[in-house]
Amino acid sequence: MFYATASGLCAFPFLLLPCLSLETEIGSIFLLLSKIVFTRPAVCVATDKCHPLVCKIHTSPRSLAGSKAASLHWTGERAVSVLLLGLLPAAYLCPGPATDYSLAATLTLHGHWDLGQIGSLYLYYVHGETSIKLANTGLYLLSALTFAGLCCFNYHDVGISRTVGMLWSL
Repeated sequence: MFYATASGLCAFPFLLLPCLSLETEIGSIFLLLSKIVFTRPAVCVATDKCHPLVCKIHTSPRSLAGSKAASLHWTGERAVSVLLLGLLPAAYLCPGPATDYSLAATLTLHGHWDLGQIGSLYLYYVHGETSIKLANTGLYLLSALTFAGLCCFNYHDVGISRTVGMLWSL
């Protein structure tokens, strides 16, 4: 049941929602304290009037976010981190080509994202935007060479997981 107030609808008689100005707040208080509210509840539709200060303030995440790409990137980083947590024991317990190539891809992607964040933050605040483009080009080149080198190592040698096992046995 809704009770009529001077500023619109109120779900409970003791709540004054919404109070947009001093006049409507005083009107709501007088209406609240009167016996009419408790004896005869009225149902009315709230007006579509929008207070100028309230209309210009948007705090929802959709209106604050420029795009959804940053959120998806963060989710992807967390997914790769969780995947690495499972791949490391799997590579130790059952070494093979599937785990070696999966490790090569996830380690390269994880390192690429981390170095990209560190480099872009440092370069932006210290050197400006032009050096960021050069650093990103170098980072993509480094990541591509790292992935190609790990895949070549997996194909022509014993693989990442067996190599780590041999290093641990020393």
